[in-house]
Amino acid sequence: MKTWLGRIRKGYGRKLVSLHTWNGWIVLVLALTGLILISGLWRGVLGEVRVWIKWAHIVVGIASIVPVIYYLLLAAKHWKQLRSKSWQRVNVLIVLFLLLGWFGSGLVLWQFKWFGPANANMALVIHDVLTWVGLPYIIYHSITRLKWLKEPAKLTVRSNKGTPDSDTSLHPAANPQAVYTRRAFIKLTIGAGLAITLGPSFLQWVGRTFSGGSTNLEYLIENDANRMVPPPQPLPASAPPIGGGSQGNFRVYTVTPIPSFSNADWSFTVDGLVDQPLRFNWEAFLKLPRVAEVSDFHCVTGWSVYKNTWEGVPLKALLAQAGVRTEARTVKFYSGDGVYTDSLSMEQVADMDDVLVAVMHDGQPIPSDLGGPVKLIVPQMYAYKSVKWLNRIELIDGDHDGYWIVRGYAKDAWVTRS
Repeated sequence: MKTWLGRIRKGYGRKLVSLHTWNGWIVLVLALTGLILISGLWRGVLGEVRVWIKWAHIVVGIASIVPVIYYLLLAAKHWKQLRSKSWQRVNVLIVLFLLLGWFGSGLVLWQFKWFGPANANMALVIHDVLTWVGLPYIIYHSITRLKWLKEPAKLTVRSNKGTPDSDTSLHPAANPQAVYTRRAFIKLTIGAGLAITLGPSFLQWVGRTFSGGSTNLEYLIENDANRMVPPPQPLPASAPPIGGGSQGNFRVYTVTPIPSFSNADWSFTVDGLVDQPLRFNWEAFLKLPRVAEVSDFHCVTGWSVYKNTWEGVPLKALLAQAGVRTEARTVKFYSGDGVYTDSLSMEQVADMDDVLVAVMHDGQPIPSDLGGPVKLIVPQMYAYKSVKWLNRIELIDGDHDGYWIVRGYAKDAWVTRS
């Protein structure tokens, strides 16, 4: 009977060890792929590979629920074994909370079109909070549970007379002169190292996320790399903004280094299948009639900025001025970074009256980090259609797949349409 019970306990213990190992590998893969996905550097370097990494992150994230469900089947027995170990019970609850929170918020981000922009925006904040708080906790928990750290520590301390007592344990219960065991000291050092390393970045993220947007935009405007003069003068509807000011924070994503422009090296062109090609310098471009519009800005990665007041030249007005030939099928947009492009079909352009070639946001020139001095705004589509640093529009008779389209993104980027 004792032998049989021993085998059961041993098998149960192996299951928990295996479960712990699988959880560790899953968190590691999710952490590495997640850090790559949010990094601006890797967006440009990896190109199409980034889409595969995104899907790997999603698949592993979905798979993360399997160990949780498996543990829940064993939880009653495990919980009974921990009845005298309060801290281990707390640890189990924390880890389960983190895993379920990551899974739930990740599911919303994966199916963002079904849940809608507002829920996706909240899910992204939750996902970020859990990552900033949970990842350091799991790293700390994993390192401090290593076998070498659990071994008893015996070190030499000095007596009051200054002579070493070589067999005195550093455990406080064994030696009142000791303050820390080796294990406690190393755990404290690891915790302090994680706090010093990640603390400033976490506080910076909190400031960006919960500041209401003003601090973030003020910083971008103050550090604008563009040197365009004179600055555009806002319409009365833009200052103060008719939308009341944007709500939320932009996350700056780019596939190239952020370019900067001055009057000497900037121009704007409308050409291709048009009756009258157009070319503007900065001063001439500012003389074009502008309108102000309020719209929400949705990124395909899950975040949104609401009630933006954009001011600019309607795309339809520019195309009408150039005169579109009947054989034109696609409007192709070029970024001033020399790499990024995207497009809209003529049918899509005809169906949308709110597409702007914008020069102002909330009554201020659009900063370089957000795609200024001129940025395309397509409110009804996800932000990868809103080309930054726009400096050329070409009418073509064929189709065109833009930068992210050839890398796996949907060609029709509607926010709410099927």
